[in-house]
Amino acid sequence: MTTLPMTCPSSDERVKLFALLIETNARLSRSLGTQLEESCDLPLAWFEVLLQLRQSSDGRLKMNQIADGIVHSTGGTTRLIDRLEEAGLVERQLCPSDRRAIHVAITKQGNAKLDSAFEVHLEYLEENLTSRLNNSERATLTKLLTKLNGVR
Repeated sequence: MTTLPMTCPSSDERVKLFALLIETNARLSRSLGTQLEESCDLPLAWFEVLLQLRQSSDGRLKMNQIADGIVHSTGGTTRLIDRLEEAGLVERQLCPSDRRAIHVAITKQGNAKLDSAFEVHLEYLEENLTSRLNNSERATLTKLLTKLNGVR
């Protein structure tokens, strides 16, 4: 069994790196969320769900797939989908292969809302990501985050 040296854990490089990842994610998410709310009246969580649905092969996903993708509890995701459905941006559909499962599908109104949000999103990405990193740095960051995320 390996023992770690007795030092203050907050000065450990691993702790500092993880804190930097969390801080960066929180700052970027908060500021993007503010821009989407102000420009499109679209909360960031709604944008994330609509984007997931748009990126799926047929414009729909099961509730658990959405929850996994946006890192919400299933209860939190259900309430989120309720609000999106009330706004007319998504609709629930019965799964043809499993009567117990429910799909969530993006609506025409949801696609239109997402299209308008992309303008804000792309401008935000240019200002806060693309312009701050050169091509090589972006490629390295993508590779490293993909590796950390466990995606091959």
